[in-house]
Amino acid sequence: MTQSPTPPTTTLPTPMTVALKGCCPRCGEGRLFKGFLSLAPRCEACGLDYSFIDTADGPAFFVMSFVGIVVVGLALWVEFTYTPPIWLHLVMWFGLTAILSLALVRPLKALMVSLQFQNKAEQGRLDTDRDREPR
Repeated sequence: MTQSPTPPTTTLPTPMTVALKGCCPRCGEGRLFKGFLSLAPRCEACGLDYSFIDTADGPAFFVMSFVGIVVVGLALWVEFTYTPPIWLHLVMWFGLTAILSLALVRPLKALMVSLQFQNKAEQGRLDTDRDREPR
């Protein structure tokens, strides 16, 4: 009796690895992005089609929430501790907001793509079958 060969077991890269490297959520080798935030059509290493990905506004929401809390907290602390002029507030906090937002949006988008792939997340659908038996 001959045993059939078992396929090699591959482990998925962790969501944090995908977020930090911007790599494919299946193989961890190919690039996820073709631009700053636009996704490549597919992985050039394993051929995974990225058309299933729909992060919508998720990354932007988390970036705005995190950056908003950090910047407002720091602005209040600086105001009550040092009382700088308003122009200095504008320069510091607009700059910090832009830098943090641009630094976080790409990794957060890659993280959400990886979590969507690993959890097999799909569009929600309503069950409209009215012929089912009541429970």
